[in-house]
Amino acid sequence: MTAWIDLSVPIVTGMPVYPGDPQVTVSPALRAPADGVNVLALHLGSQSGTHVDAPYHVDDAWPRLDELPADRFAGRAVVADVRGLPARSPITEALLAPALDALTTAPGALLLLATGWSEHWGSDAYLDHPWLTPGAARAVVETGARTVAVDALSVDPTPRPGDPDADHGLPAHRVLCGAGGVIAENLTGLDRLVGAEAVEVFLFPLLLPGADGAPVRAMARTG
Repeated sequence: MTAWIDLSVPIVTGMPVYPGDPQVTVSPALRAPADGVNVLALHLGSQSGTHVDAPYHVDDAWPRLDELPADRFAGRAVVADVRGLPARSPITEALLAPALDALTTAPGALLLLATGWSEHWGSDAYLDHPWLTPGAARAVVETGARTVAVDALSVDPTPRPGDPDADHGLPAHRVLCGAGGVIAENLTGLDRLVGAEAVEVFLFPLLLPGADGAPVRAMARTG
């Protein structure tokens, strides 16, 4: 039987954001008893919650969100099980070997990095997620894959506020986005897809012309 699985975090006031990004607030703008309808006022950044990055996110010369083909945001998925890594561990090409093999035989497939780190969502430990090495990112690109999604705050290490080495250059972002790829971050519960058959993923963003990225309702379909 077909099963639908929601891979998105809820958009709520005070939710975790990448250090330095706009804080999120959700509040009533209109109320039915007084105004005839209920309408929410939203304040959030383009990288809030479960979202996608367009190449423009890291380089002004690279494609913007609305310039990307639709197949970057949906399709068959390969799940890489990299759960159990210690905090701030690298996800290497060797760890991705089974997934890389699967990607080479599945043209156009999306790669899902199941780190298990979404269990730390809302806690300080969420910033200490595993991260994708530039070499592993290049190996992904060489398979032909152009979309990578992760159940963590970033595919690159996240600096802590006040870290003197905070500017890490986002090397994995630059490899993936430099190939015209899309990165999806802050997915949740990818462990539910480990071992599943015939996984499809849908990551369609809000239509924000000229944008660096946008929130998505990430959904998977299995079976």
